[in-house]
Formats: sequence, structure tokens, C-alpha cells
Amino acid sequence: MSIDWDRLAERIAGFQNFVLTSHIRPDCDALGSELGMAGILRQLGKNVTIVNGHPTPPGLSFLDPHESIQILGEHVRSDELKPECIIILDTSAWAQLGPMGDVLRRSKGAKLVIDHHVGEDELGAEFFKDTSSEATGSLVTRFAQHLKVPITKAMATALYAAVATDTGWFRFASTTSDTYRVIADLVEAGASPSAIYGDLYERDTLGRVRLRGRILSRTESELDGTLMHTYVLKEDFSETGALPSDTEDAINLTLAISGTKVALIFIEQLKGGFKISFRSRCHVDCNQLARSFGGGGHRAAAGAFLEGNLATVREAVLAATRKAMQS
Repeated sequence: MSIDWDRLAERIAGFQNFVLTSHIRPDCDALGSELGMAGILRQLGKNVTIVNGHPTPPGLSFLDPHESIQILGEHVRSDELKPECIIILDTSAWAQLGPMGDVLRRSKGAKLVIDHHVGEDELGAEFFKDTSSEATGSLVTRFAQHLKVPITKAMATALYAAVATDTGWFRFASTTSDTYRVIADLVEAGASPSAIYGDLYERDTLGRVRLRGRILSRTESELDGTLMHTYVLKEDFSETGALPSDTEDAINLTLAISGTKVALIFIEQLKGGFKISFRSRCHVDCNQLARSFGGGGHRAAAGAFLEGNLATVREAVLAATRKAMQS
């Protein structure tokens, strides 16, 4: 599914004041896409505010050294946001917008969505989606190139991190020759792969290491070693000194076990309920699995949220996963 870049450019040209937002628990693709899009709009002479429902994880703060990303309810109130246009990046789902969903519902401004995820809710927005794209950061990069807007070093750093992390540092099947062309352009624009990798993966805290130890020690195997699953409880954070954001990419620890076809991790949220991450390297469609529990994502990677205790949530999700794997 290709995007009509001329149409997107036409819509943007009609507005001066923009708010950019993305999903709760923002990752590199969410943050990088926002920062990259903000850079494009500012070079077009637009007024831009980035507002998220959740704070930037400390480990990703290097992407926004000037702390330009505002947090709803902390830096800005919803009644202060009166944009002509809201651009939603890297999600097409109400549930993923969190408190920014209320801002979207109340806003009388235009709404645009730039995303690469499969599936979408009725957001009252015009969608600019390419579900074959490896990352929303790639789409933002291509839009900048279409407009012939220079990509600054700061934009390139944020967008490189977006693409690199959403492709598992170019390990996932979503990586194509076009991915490397985008990456080459971002490196030429000033992104430093070694510096970005170091900021992302070589600054672990002791708490993060201890938490990962717990995650690995709880890993269980089923279906002759093809299904791996583990969990995190909210007390693990206080007991290890880790942060909730330290669970990012933890599921890949289980996916790395030889013979694994599907991996799951159940992460208890501080306010209750569990976030479930799904990963697949076989016929199992993670997006379909996640959507059956109100979530969504991609064929190889998706997520959902369920209320309930660990035993109830885990059994429901594992039962559906076993059925999908054995079908």
C-alpha cells in the first residue's frame, strides 16, 4: 500500500498550527517519527507542538535532548491544545492513544494519521498508511525526501533509531533493500549508528539487568520448545530498581532461544492489568492474535492489554496461542 505523498503535502499546506502525538508507552519509532515530522513541519514554517500521553522513557531521552516533547497533564493541559491539525504517528487505534484520545475526540481541527500498522479504528481522520513499511520512521523519511526538505542531524538521529529498533537492528523479515537505502540517507544526513547503538544498548542500569534476570528465570517452554512465555509483575520494578520502560524488547530474550517459533511476555502494569507482547517467526499471525484481545500490530509482532490477574490473563492468551500454533 503506497502513500499519496502529494495528497499529504496538500493537506499540510492548508494549516499553520499542528499538534503531533503517538501511542502510549512511546518507543523509538513513535518518538523518532514525531521528532522527524516536527523537523519537516518547522522547516516549512509551521508551528508545531509534540504532546504525548505518556512520558519519554529515560533510556530514550537522548532522542530529545532539548525536551521538546510535552506530556499531557504535566506540561500542558488539554484545554490549551487548539491546533488546526493533529497528526497521529505510529498508531491507528484509540486504545493506544491513552489520554490523548480525549484531546482527539474534542478537537475541531483536522486529523491525519501516518502509520505502518495493520488495522485501524475510526478516528475521524484521513489515513496515510503503508502496512508494508518496516517503520513509521521510514515513512517520515520518505515524506521529507518527497518534499525535498533537508534532514538535519537531529532528525536523522531520531529517524535512524526509529527504523533500526523497529527492524530489530535490521534482523526482522520486514527489512528490505529499501530499508538500507533509507538508512544510508540518514547516515549521510548525520546519524551515527555507533553512537545511537551505544545510547540504546550500552547504558543498562543495574536494575534493568536484574529485571532481565527475573524475566529469563521465569521463561517456560511448551509445544516441544516452539512456544516460549514469561512474565513481569509490578513489584519486580521496586524490588530490582528497574523501570517499566526496561521491559522494552525484553521479549526478544525469549525469542532468541533456539527452536522458538512464538514468544509471549506478560507485563503487569502499575495501574493493574497486563500488557501482552506477541512475537512470531512462523505461520502464526500476531496481529490476528492480538486483535482477538483488543490489540493489534503486525504479523510478526503485536501487542494487547487485558484486565485481570496473571493466571486468568495468561491462560486465556496461551490457550488462543496454542490453538493458533496447532492449526
